[in-house]
Amino acid sequence: MKNLIVNADDFGWTEGVNRGIVETFRNGIVTSTSLLANGAAFADALEKASSAPGLGVGVHLNLSDGAPVADRESVTSLLNDEGEFAGGPESLLLRRARRGLLLGEVEREWEAQIEKVRDAGIEPTHLDGHKHVHMLPGLFEIALKLAKRHEIGAIRIAHEASSLRAALSSGEKQRGAVVLKQGVQARGLKLLARDAREQAERAGIGAADYFCGIAQTGELTKEGVARLLKNLPDGTTELMCHPGYVDAALLKTATRLQDSRRTELEILTDTAIRNLVASQGIRLIDYGFITQEA
Repeated sequence: MKNLIVNADDFGWTEGVNRGIVETFRNGIVTSTSLLANGAAFADALEKASSAPGLGVGVHLNLSDGAPVADRESVTSLLNDEGEFAGGPESLLLRRARRGLLLGEVEREWEAQIEKVRDAGIEPTHLDGHKHVHMLPGLFEIALKLAKRHEIGAIRIAHEASSLRAALSSGEKQRGAVVLKQGVQARGLKLLARDAREQAERAGIGAADYFCGIAQTGELTKEGVARLLKNLPDGTTELMCHPGYVDAALLKTATRLQDSRRTELEILTDTAIRNLVASQGIRLIDYGFITQEA
């Protein structure tokens, strides 16, 4: 059986992003999303999630953007001089190597993020990481511990399958240099957390069999998604995506994913793509199905 989780990251980023994610669920192939507990549009995301029964909602663990959920004084090693998160996985990895990132504070902050989502009435289907931060050494173990503590049955393992990355590479509109750079980053994540799948299995936490979407972040094409669907392996695959509408709030943020969000929305709701899912006998699921089958 070919199962596909299509997970839209960054739920809660802006109202335009939220609206696009819910639209790709209602009218397209998105089945799951990841909620930023500290997102500026968190409250709007909750409202939209309540109007979209069946949409799987996970927690998008964050150490890179915005203000912490925990008390600032309790997570100072995670913050810049303005009291906010700053830096992607590379800078966090460097700080971790220099022992400047306190793992106890990471756990405190991520627990606060999970509790905020749960206190809002959402039972998370899974955990994943904003910019894949949960895959860093030492941090993946924390994510697993919190999944067990909060009875969250699944986690994203961001080990991109090379064959699926190649399938998604179809399409003339992709910027080759960007895809190449992100492909290198995807390989780096595999090396940093090479034992992640075994760790999750030992912890009793489920995961998809395959994962893709890192190299094509911001570069998805209709041709690439179609080729992926035609070459989907047996088992469960997660396709990560970032659909949304570009609103004034998004334009003011530092994210490079701007116009690409609308492009992805159009791809993921395209009639031909929806028909291809059906003709290939692909079952669209969310992470909750992994937990049920465990």
